[in-house]
Amino acid sequence: MNAFTLVFAALCLFAIGYRFYGLTLARRMLRLDPGRPTPAVAMGDGVDYVKTDRYVLFGHHFAAIAAAGPLLGPVLAAQYGYLPGALWILIGCVLAGGVHDMVVLFCSVRHKGKSLGRIARLEIGTFAGRAAAVAVLFILILTLAGLSLAVVGAMHDSPWGAFTVAATIPIAILMGLYLHVWRRGDVRGASLLGVALLFATILVGPYVASHPVLSAWFTYSRKELSILIPAYGLVASTLPVWLLLCPRDYLSTYLKIGTIGLLALGILWVRPDLSMPALTPFIHGGGPIIPGAVYPFVFITIACGALSGFHAIIGTGTTPKMIGNERDILFVGYGAMLVEGLVAIMALIAACVLVPADYFAINASPEVFANMGLTTVDLDELSRAVGEKLHGRTGGAVSLAVGMAYIFASLPFMTELDAYWYHFAIMFEAVFILTAVDTGTRVGRFFVQEMLSRVWPQFGREKWWPGIVISGAIFTLAWGYLVYTGDISTIWPLFGMSNQLLAACGLIIGTTMLIRLGRARYAWSTAVPGLFMAVTTMVAGYQSILGNFLPKGRYLLAVLGITVMILMAVVMALAVRRWVELLRTGRPVTDPHGDTVLAVVPD
Repeated sequence: MNAFTLVFAALCLFAIGYRFYGLTLARRMLRLDPGRPTPAVAMGDGVDYVKTDRYVLFGHHFAAIAAAGPLLGPVLAAQYGYLPGALWILIGCVLAGGVHDMVVLFCSVRHKGKSLGRIARLEIGTFAGRAAAVAVLFILILTLAGLSLAVVGAMHDSPWGAFTVAATIPIAILMGLYLHVWRRGDVRGASLLGVALLFATILVGPYVASHPVLSAWFTYSRKELSILIPAYGLVASTLPVWLLLCPRDYLSTYLKIGTIGLLALGILWVRPDLSMPALTPFIHGGGPIIPGAVYPFVFITIACGALSGFHAIIGTGTTPKMIGNERDILFVGYGAMLVEGLVAIMALIAACVLVPADYFAINASPEVFANMGLTTVDLDELSRAVGEKLHGRTGGAVSLAVGMAYIFASLPFMTELDAYWYHFAIMFEAVFILTAVDTGTRVGRFFVQEMLSRVWPQFGREKWWPGIVISGAIFTLAWGYLVYTGDISTIWPLFGMSNQLLAACGLIIGTTMLIRLGRARYAWSTAVPGLFMAVTTMVAGYQSILGNFLPKGRYLLAVLGITVMILMAVVMALAVRRWVELLRTGRPVTDPHGDTVLAVVPD
């Protein structure tokens, strides 16, 4: 199969999905009301609740949700061949991921920007809310620790990458000051300023890496980065959202979308064939990268590229506090998910253009690959071209960078720039991931503040700086410790399962609110993918615990996995009971906003 065919199919399907399915759900199911004040307008405080331009907010939201998942998941799932991953991305993104992100964002906007746990407590019950809050906080800690470890692995002892990523911080602050102090509301001017400085930074990167003094300044060990990244997350979670977090994520979006656009043009020009077959013998299990069969593990491995629970954390965290008009929920929620699906397709292509033997040599351990009976074809030449040893570089990041470098270097006048494009791709992945770290830390701070406010009400004040700093420090220390010790690297399989369970939970909670609002005729659009993913992820969790964690003596992983599964099962069971209760006994009443609903709950 030709890569161009797959890209063209994705663009067509996503455009049709947005124009017809997404728009229909936004109008008929959610009934977005542009005249209804959003939390950013009604509760604006200049710190967390800030009305934001829809394009800037799209950039922030996309940068926050598009972390390692759409890049690494499709690369690892290429073990099964290109077909299973491509189908799940294309179908799942339109019917599950986009719906999930839009509905969860809508629920939070209607509930004053509150977290998923608080929404569950209001819509389902107190016990369900507490269970959801604990599970979400636990999953968020795992997510940030795992993502940060991926950044540490990509940036340690790499002055070029570290300099480029670090430079986005002062550039973002300049953009924030320009947009909110010097030239208030001038989005175009801020964008031009940020893009120009970012382009200059990328060009200067190789010079920094080759300069003996500058290189020393930006060369960090694993332990140093394990301290610096949580420190950055703490700062980003406490500063006003307009000063650092939002403009930095918006700036990073230019790099992300620009790179993906360039990759699409490269595919259009080169038109490479997919060397990986549609299906491999590993669809039944026993693969060198993912031990399980294509069902259920392809749905767990490719998380953020098709459906992701981490998106629910962002969609009930920073984003609903910045939306200035309800009609932007479709553009930001559903639209950003489709763009992330395109990123996932690009990552899948970058892995599948490699010769299968070379792909497995990179992503499998040397011992495992030696028993596969395969002989590499181009790997030694690729290693020389990029200046790195590529054998046994597991995890997906390196094979993705090699595939991207291969496509970029095939363009006119780029044939001798393999090493440049390889290191650029590594830096690109690090920026992709780090933008989720700053937003995730801020959302985690919201969670801790909500929990502490029940003990000390002062923590419930959004502008009380001691509460902001203390809550941010507690949460950052929790995931920062895991990053520093590195133990979280063994919990990646648990993260994948937990992430998709949270996505199913988000869809189920959204279904509950839709039924309460009297829109049960449309609730199938969230209930069907939610129940499907709940069953699929429970099966994956069961197989992981019995077939992977326990046989290998990973009892902590088994206990954590069982805990998350029980918490999510409780929330879903209570939600289904609430569905039955609303449909049987609910009577139409008018809420304070003048809408006809089956039951009234506080905003």
